[in-house]
Amino acid sequence: MRLPRIGRANHTHSPPDGTETSPDGTETSPDSDDSPVGHRKRRRRLIDYPRRGRRGARRWVPSWKLVSCLFLLPAGALTGLFVAVYLNVEIPDEHDSARRQATVYYWADGSRMVSVGDVNRQDVTLAQVPKSVRNAVIAAENADFYTDPGVSVTGIARAAVNIVTGGETQGGSTITQQYVKNTYLSQDQTLTRKVKELILSLKVSNRKPKSEILQGYLNTSWFGRDSYGVQAAAYAYYGVPAKDLNPGQAALLATLLKGADSFDPALSPANHKRAVDRWSWILDRQVETGSMSAAERAKYTSFPEPKPPVKPTSQAGQIGYLVDITNKYIKSRSGITDKDLAGGGYRVHTTFEKDKVRALTKAVEKVRADRLDPKKRAADRHVQVGAASIRPRDGAIVAVYGGSDAIEHFSNNADTAGVPAGSAFKPFVYAAALEDSISRKRQAARAADRGKTRPVPTEAPEQLPSLDLTLPLVDSDNTPFVQTGKAVGLKTVKELAVASGLREESMAKLEPTFSIGTSTPSAVRLASAYTTFLNEGRATEPYSVTRIERDGVAVEGFDRPGARRAMERHVAATVGAALQQVGWNALGAPQGRKVLLPVLAGKTGPNDRMKSAWFIGVTQELSTSVTMFRTKPDVPNLLPMQGVGGPDSERGSAFPPLIWSEYHHAVVPPPPLSESVRSEPLRSEPASPQGLGTVS
Repeated sequence: MRLPRIGRANHTHSPPDGTETSPDGTETSPDSDDSPVGHRKRRRRLIDYPRRGRRGARRWVPSWKLVSCLFLLPAGALTGLFVAVYLNVEIPDEHDSARRQATVYYWADGSRMVSVGDVNRQDVTLAQVPKSVRNAVIAAENADFYTDPGVSVTGIARAAVNIVTGGETQGGSTITQQYVKNTYLSQDQTLTRKVKELILSLKVSNRKPKSEILQGYLNTSWFGRDSYGVQAAAYAYYGVPAKDLNPGQAALLATLLKGADSFDPALSPANHKRAVDRWSWILDRQVETGSMSAAERAKYTSFPEPKPPVKPTSQAGQIGYLVDITNKYIKSRSGITDKDLAGGGYRVHTTFEKDKVRALTKAVEKVRADRLDPKKRAADRHVQVGAASIRPRDGAIVAVYGGSDAIEHFSNNADTAGVPAGSAFKPFVYAAALEDSISRKRQAARAADRGKTRPVPTEAPEQLPSLDLTLPLVDSDNTPFVQTGKAVGLKTVKELAVASGLREESMAKLEPTFSIGTSTPSAVRLASAYTTFLNEGRATEPYSVTRIERDGVAVEGFDRPGARRAMERHVAATVGAALQQVGWNALGAPQGRKVLLPVLAGKTGPNDRMKSAWFIGVTQELSTSVTMFRTKPDVPNLLPMQGVGGPDSERGSAFPPLIWSEYHHAVVPPPPLSESVRSEPLRSEPASPQGLGTVS
């Protein structure tokens, strides 16, 4: 009998196969919970994780087989799903352009204003499109168009990620993808639409020749100016058929494919700069891709300026200006573009009141006819008028006068930011000085309460002039305001003006003349900002849309804007009282005519040397601003106002108050004469808890 080895009697035996022997001689597996394995085969787990036969951290490191399976199984499933969808999805019928709905705009009372969006599209064959146009479009949009499979996977993936994460949508689609979107799908920026676009683009690329795809793309793309397709665009921008476009003009049309809202050079100076830069890049790009020689490129160094835009006859008179302001507001509050609106289907309810628009137009036309004589006085030529009327209690724009006729004079004079405000800007300087004084007094009071020994200054580093700027405001005296702006700080003045509703981009350089109105706010913005003095220092964003619907569903983002605090209530009251005296001085005694007082007014005067004339009159019912200036299409700067209306017109400053009076008397019936006429302007309570003096 063999004796057990000393020291091994109580230990199990571990054979090389990984099994162990218990004291009773039964073989067990280390991972089998000591279950016997002698009478059966060891069971294998479907997924060996944590891994058997490994100890410590190695048990948790997956094998390459497991990693491969985890990657290949989902990839295979997605591939199978994609193949199934690809095989079952059929190319739908093309959109019927004739069935597209118009976008309808409504007056504030619910009646129809205008219907916009009849599709302006003229199909042409590819043979009718010059090779230079095709080359420019391909170079700009999809350089490898003729060799790609019809899709850009990276572009789709980037767009999908941005949609899922809520980021900004980006381009990157091929010409085939854009053609599919234009022809078969909606413009919705959703993941579902992107997937459909990908699948349909692959199918279309497999079934249609590249020439047919390119032809379809050129006939369905949006070029702005209500034009779909290259033929309509050629007429809209250059007044010629597509076959007569030269390479320089072709590059401009290719530029517009990136977004006519941002690249139509006629819409703004910023657009013009962007258009020129991209136009030049597209020509250079054609040289890089070999579709244009360097010698040919050298011929096109001057930017081919397109003709001015032309509005459809349905937007004649003031309608085109109203639509312009409405569309700007819509785009600022949502992701809706001009292309979407032109595509149709929207119902836009505006704040514009038909009777007030007509009354404002009649007021301008009457004063022009009575006081201006362009045939006899050269100074009366090229005179332009812009006006806007806003409801003070909520900021609704009820009327504008944008020019003589929207289909003849394209620029909207009511919403242009190019006319200096002059003395009409001074109330914001006055308010900034009062705000600064209150702030310093409060700092001093807090310092005194804390028992500080070091005094807090109550004056600016440079001695502030008298805060009673009422008389200089009435007399249009510039010097006190220049001094006040310098003492308070021009940045402080600017910040208060912007808080009151003027746009940052309309603010001039912070130079000494800033305080006397070198900034160029629009009539809409000045009418809105002046309501701050009436509304106890609260400013409200002007708005022109109350509701938008599409397919019966309201579009989000068009709730009425709320008010915000722009200045102290007592500051608004003090400046408002001064503006009442300006109004009384500007409008004069009623002389038997009914007038509703008080009127808070701002205006330019005889001491202004700006090339503009302004009057802003604010009552409880309406805040209306009127501007007059001279401009010539081929002259970049404003023309002088000296002599407009004759020698007694104060550089034209006499006319805006007359227009305001004609309009206001027409739309706001005054009370009986005995109740409306007062011997002096009304005063708001200007005193403040900080000891700010009264204005008298």
